[in-house]
Amino acid sequence: MNLTTEQKQTFFDQGFVKLPNAVPEQLVHKALHAINASLGSEGMDPARLVTFRTQSYCPEVQRTAAITDLMTASPLWSLAESAIGANTIQPVQSGQIALRFPTAGLDKVGGPHLDGMYSPDNGVQKGRIQNFTALVGIFLSDIPQPFMGNFTVWPGTHHLYEQYFREHTPQSLLQGLPAIQLPEPQQITGKAGDAVLVHYQLAHAIAANTSPFIRYGIFFRLSHINHDEIHWECMTDIWREWAGMRDITSAARRA
Repeated sequence: MNLTTEQKQTFFDQGFVKLPNAVPEQLVHKALHAINASLGSEGMDPARLVTFRTQSYCPEVQRTAAITDLMTASPLWSLAESAIGANTIQPVQSGQIALRFPTAGLDKVGGPHLDGMYSPDNGVQKGRIQNFTALVGIFLSDIPQPFMGNFTVWPGTHHLYEQYFREHTPQSLLQGLPAIQLPEPQQITGKAGDAVLVHYQLAHAIAANTSPFIRYGIFFRLSHINHDEIHWECMTDIWREWAGMRDITSAARRA
């Protein structure tokens, strides 16, 4: 399965594209079973909650087929390859199990960020930027409205950060997220089995969950097979790793 030209154009313009019904129901249920079984048997150590929130819940099942099949045994893999390039994505070993529990308080959206920046609890080494090519998020529960722990994006910011890093170098990200004028954030809604393909360099965050339901999601971080050698260059040339997007990027340069 391939992205359509319309989907690629949306991805180019906005930095993300929603993929309805991308994951079959049986794979969604298999993943939910593994997560809920883990919660029921392993529980959650309160002392590790910060790590769970920033890295992954249920780490003992992150690398199981119940989780990785969501990416590798569903149409998502071919959809991602249609944008990045066939046989150019590094193997996927695990997924981030991202749960968002109901919280009290006002409706709000967390501050925007780019992944791979150091914080005390996220596992990234200080002094490094662990960027990658694409983020793929999969909904395992319905999110029909805002403030249900929605994955939230600032559309178009991948272009804004590309320009900033061209002027200030990619290494400037080590000093913190650039202070640039941002558009309005968009909370993504969807149904279980929907997914979203996101460019690495798109600002994103999580909205508060003021609903009575747990938000279940899985995130995969995909890297091009040559990413380690060109990871800085990709921040000033954001389509360098996207062979499947060349028809769209070429048309944009001619416009």
